Amino acid sequence: MAGSVSVVGVVAALVAVTVSLGVVGGAVVEARRVAGIADAAALAAADAASGAVSGAPCERAGRIAAAGDVRLSGCDVAGLVATITVAGAYGGISFDARSRAGPPDTPSP
Repeated sequence: MAGSVSVVGVVAALVAVTVSLGVVGGAVVEARRVAGIADAAALAAADAASGAVSGAPCERAGRIAAAGDVRLSGCDVAGLVATITVAGAYGGISFDARSRAGPPDTPSP
């Protein structure tokens, strides 16, 4: 009888660890997905700011964010540089990601 209780306890512990790792893994994947959408939105905004594509930079970033099912929470365009912040969530955990895109900095001589 004592062996059965021990086995049930070990199985319950393994199930709890497995479920916990699954939740943490899902949150990590979601955080990386949100960061990727922020990168894409920043690139789209920078393209619009440079004139490479038509449209308003923040509008373009908003479309990319909406397509990725995240919310555009910040858009700052200074010249040709776009800084975008997006927000997403997974299981009640919210994630923010920020990305900057524009032409490369020129080195000082």
